Amino acid sequence: MLELRGVARRFDPAVPLLEAIDLQVPRGQWVAIAGESGSGKSTLLNIIAGLDRPDRGELRLGQDALPYADDDALALWRRRHVGFVFQSFHLLPYLSVAENVALPLALLEVPLRERKPRASAALAAVRLSGFEARRPASLSGGEMQRAAIARALVHRPMLVLADEPTGNLDEANAAAVLDCLREAVRHAEACALMVTHSRRAAAAADRVLTLSGGRLQPA
Repeated sequence: MLELRGVARRFDPAVPLLEAIDLQVPRGQWVAIAGESGSGKSTLLNIIAGLDRPDRGELRLGQDALPYADDDALALWRRRHVGFVFQSFHLLPYLSVAENVALPLALLEVPLRERKPRASAALAAVRLSGFEARRPASLSGGEMQRAAIARALVHRPMLVLADEPTGNLDEANAAAVLDCLREAVRHAEACALMVTHSRRAAAAADRVLTLSGGRLQPA
């Protein structure tokens, strides 16, 4: 479970961007956070990812609090426990699809003999079986985003963070990607948090919250 308690962040002392954010996301649940530009969605996502630090409050994943005081420990925590899905796919063009998906395993020094079957299983989970040897340039936008979801989940993270994952996709591809994301998160029993401007994307989640005035509230 992901849990935030009283998380606050200010860049201007007079204007709180995030104020007393409380949130619980159990395993297998996908939560969407909507809000206007500048409402603090990206800042909240960065804090949850350990890329920014709150001014006060606590964040826990499972039984452990984020090790904000130790940069090396925080980087290792992120590598082990977090999967990222971005608006841009960030697939490396000179690697095959399977090699792209297996990158988190390489960073975690998973033995080479385990990487290929795990990458193939992750691709199967997003309906891309048989795409292992292809290069990203031969994929459609929707296929590239599904490969990015496989990469985010191949190391079996506890937490998946998605930042506008359908922002570069047409309606049909966006629907397919959201469907794959939902299925993959539930199969992995991860908790997932997505920030989006799209009402259609937000509606695909299990729970929708709005960030406004520094606070989260039901949409």
